[in-house]
Amino acid sequence: MPCKNSDNCGDQSFLTITHIFKIERGTTMLVKTKTLAGYKLHCLNGEIGKVDEFYFDDKHWTIRYLVANTGNWLTGRQVLISPYALKTLDKEGQTIAVNLTIKQIEESPSLDTDKPVSRQFEEHYYGYYGWPMYWGGSFMWGNNPIIVRNPEQWKIAIQEKKTWDLNLRSTHEIRGYHIQAIDGEIGHIEDFIIDEETWAIRYLIIDTQNWWPGKKVLLSPKWIQRVSWDESKIFIDLPRETIKQSPEYTDGSLLSRNYETELHRHYKRLGYWTEE
Repeated sequence: MPCKNSDNCGDQSFLTITHIFKIERGTTMLVKTKTLAGYKLHCLNGEIGKVDEFYFDDKHWTIRYLVANTGNWLTGRQVLISPYALKTLDKEGQTIAVNLTIKQIEESPSLDTDKPVSRQFEEHYYGYYGWPMYWGGSFMWGNNPIIVRNPEQWKIAIQEKKTWDLNLRSTHEIRGYHIQAIDGEIGHIEDFIIDEETWAIRYLIIDTQNWWPGKKVLLSPKWIQRVSWDESKIFIDLPRETIKQSPEYTDGSLLSRNYETELHRHYKRLGYWTEE
């Protein structure tokens, strides 16, 4: 399906983002959602606003939409940007390049600010831009574990008939959820750490100050046993002491591959980089 309103949707420069992030693997590929909040969004022909929050699905725990704060432009509607449209992330300039025009975004399917993101809306949204539907397969991004940037491969993904039910959650909503270990609570979610290549949430930053003053720890969504959305509580199949003895995380911690390996070794879990 061709892209609407622009000849730039199939921009082959889009292919470079994956290679850029792979080169930076182990040092700058992981970023906190709070860090990205407020980043300016630069489209192909102008700035549209700033990053407000993110929506993720509760199956793969992957960012599906960036929610933009567009000020007085497009008031009364949610302006959602899929990772398919995110071209480059500039940490120094605190900007994210979006491979869309202002007109494309303005004419995209509209969603009122007080409405949830439904499957019907997503089908219209993805159909409008011509992107493969991420729920159209068993992997994180449909037929693939990463975002496929090559439009020539999208036709293959669109043919996939297997789908899965999805529920989108807001990072604003989930921040503050309590973490329940096997033998009691240990803290609450302070933030999320995402992978810039796949936009998967790799870690939850847990603030344990009410139990262990000054200590923060990281837990992977893959280690979640279940979530009680009604109770705003996440259950982890680990004892409190095991979590307490895990490698400490601070706001200044360098999330290197060595740190991640040590963290996974402590919990006796395989690293996501070996499974995907």
